[in-house]
Amino acid sequence: MSGTSKLSADKKISAALQQTASQQRLSDAVQHALSIVKRGVDELLIESEFAQKLARAEQSGQPLRIKLGLDPTAPDLHLGHTVVLNKMRQLQDLGHTVIFLIGDFTSMIGDPSGRNVTRPPLTKEQIQENAKTYFSQASLVLDPARTEIRYNSEWCDKLGAAGMIQLAAKYTVARILERDDFTKRFKAGTPISVHEFLYPLVQGYDSVALQSDLELGGTDQKFNLLVGRELQKEAGQEPQCILTMPLLEGLDGVEKMSKSKGNYISITEPANTMFAKVLSISDEMMWRYYELLSFRAMDELVQFKREAEGGRNPRDIKVLLAKEIVTRFHSAQAAEEALADFNNRAKGGIPDDIPAVSLSGAPLGIGQLLKQANLCPSTSEALRMVEQGGVRIDGAAVSDKGLKVAAGSFVIQVGKRKFAKVTLT
Repeated sequence: MSGTSKLSADKKISAALQQTASQQRLSDAVQHALSIVKRGVDELLIESEFAQKLARAEQSGQPLRIKLGLDPTAPDLHLGHTVVLNKMRQLQDLGHTVIFLIGDFTSMIGDPSGRNVTRPPLTKEQIQENAKTYFSQASLVLDPARTEIRYNSEWCDKLGAAGMIQLAAKYTVARILERDDFTKRFKAGTPISVHEFLYPLVQGYDSVALQSDLELGGTDQKFNLLVGRELQKEAGQEPQCILTMPLLEGLDGVEKMSKSKGNYISITEPANTMFAKVLSISDEMMWRYYELLSFRAMDELVQFKREAEGGRNPRDIKVLLAKEIVTRFHSAQAAEEALADFNNRAKGGIPDDIPAVSLSGAPLGIGQLLKQANLCPSTSEALRMVEQGGVRIDGAAVSDKGLKVAAGSFVIQVGKRKFAKVTLT
């Protein structure tokens, strides 16, 4: 072989080796991204398709479009909502475009997911009021500078009656009835309104309008997310992959976290309240909260479990979780102060930051007093707390449901966490 031919061959071999090394690095990058994305998920459909999307994004430098839609049916977000928001943030940190979609149009229909009765549609005024705080609250998890915020009324309002009919023609009643919620209600003879059939179609149309590569949602959203795939195929788009996250159980450890069930931790709650609520979950439930809410590496969680099995007090590990969550939504200093406050309460102390309330009408019945001081939602609940021994005035337990409280100033405690400095005139 001549010197020139050998040099040419060497260059080809070198180029081939460089390409192989590049592909290996790419494979490692994709595997790393997949390991982050799959942590804590219920399902990733279809994983092989998503791996291809990741590989293409890595090669082209074009980020994937990741969609999450939330209907503003209530003004406050809780930790259950952040399970999927945390996953969005992880995808954001991997360099992809995240789209925070506010379903102002779909809210007027009402999501039938997980419902055994028709959900009352909201008015435009209610939706606008609820939507005001949605993105500001979500920004406590997401990076707002790297988040695309959209409203699905942008394209849904333009559909009009003719467009909605065309959209409805893309799915059969039989396929819609494959949805578990509808099947159960149909068999039970529970009414299903026609407009409810439109919800998964409109949510799916959102994916077409946004050309999403991946859509996230809770496990109860799987049917809706799959409809999006089908509508994208019909529109000639590459179908999105779907990622479903588990529904986080509330403080009771049984039902999913919900404001209506009173088992929630709002992400806008005071630091001390948030800290105490996290500490109130069971030792067993703590691990699920760690998996779905914590940003700690899995290796750390495995180590924590080993330490707990080896005799470490689970409360110490739970304190670390509470501090992490409070730091995320408040600050590290607020987390330390919340820990000090919690320890003070555990010793029978009174928190420093309890609200001051001024009431009139002395002497006032204990039930009315607790309700007016916002310590109980109703007089019946207040009297139930008295009956259970959960009410104290200046440290003394109240056992008389017929108690009339005279004028004066005193500290009232309801349960372990609710306090108020009440001045009654």
